[in-house]
Parts: sequence; C-alpha cells; structure tokens
Amino acid sequence: MTNPEVIIYTDGSSRGNPGPGGYGIVMQKHGTNYIKEFSEGYRKTTNNRMELLAVIVALEKLKKLNQKVHIYTDSKYVSESVEKKWVNNWEKKGFKNKKNPDLWVRFLKIFRKHEVRFFWIKGHNNNPTNERCDELAYNASLKQKLLIDVEYESQ
Repeated sequence: MTNPEVIIYTDGSSRGNPGPGGYGIVMQKHGTNYIKEFSEGYRKTTNNRMELLAVIVALEKLKKLNQKVHIYTDSKYVSESVEKKWVNNWEKKGFKNKKNPDLWVRFLKIFRKHEVRFFWIKGHNNNPTNERCDELAYNASLKQKLLIDVEYESQ
C-alpha cells in the first residue's frame, strides 16, 4: 500500500472486565495537521469490545470510500485477528464460539470499504498519540451519562 490518506490511533478501556468502559480515537489526515478526536463511554462492557469498537467507529467516520488507512492500536486482539486473517475464518464459521460476533460483523462491513493496514504498538510506552487515545478512552468511561452496550448487556 502506498502512503495512507488517513492515520488512525485507537484505544479501548474498561474499569473492570466487565465494567464501565470507553474508547478513544485520534484521526489525522496524512501530511496535514488536521486532527479529529472522538470518544464515548459505556456503562458495562469489556476492554476487547472497546478496542474493537474504537476501530469500527473510526472507520465509520471516514466520508469517502476506498481510503488508504493505517490504524495503530495497542490491541493484539484486534490487530492480529485482522492482519493474520483469523477473522475471515471466524466469519466462514459464523463466528461460532467467538466473542463479540456483533462487533466483528460490523467491523468487516466497514473494513471492506477501505484499504486498511493495522500496526500494533506497545501500550503505555510514551507514544503521545496512543497515550492521548488511552486518556480519551479512560475519561469517556468516567462520564456521568454512559451509553448502554446493548449487545453485551443482553447476553
């Protein structure tokens, strides 16, 4: 893939697993100083759900199709599932015995509309943008009004 058009950093957080959680996103148009931040909190969820939801929401924010996107995450759950193509096998098997099938289905729908590469980065390792995502995710989990992760809470 050539240079990305968009660079995305994501992080998810939960205080307790399950517990209140949130996600944080920092998106940058490559080669510019144009940066957008997003976050949201949920009253009961898991860290992995928030890690994956952050990626989904970020990709859903893209206004044009077929964007070249680099996603940086400290979640091996997300990055390896995609880069090692495990999620494709899970999909073929209907996500049988896999956690978070609702999010993986939603992910694949938006993922396939772009040209995406994942890069795993070590969390809490002084990467300023990753640290900012962590801060956004954690602070989102502290909000007074948290959303309901309906799929998770209805299990």
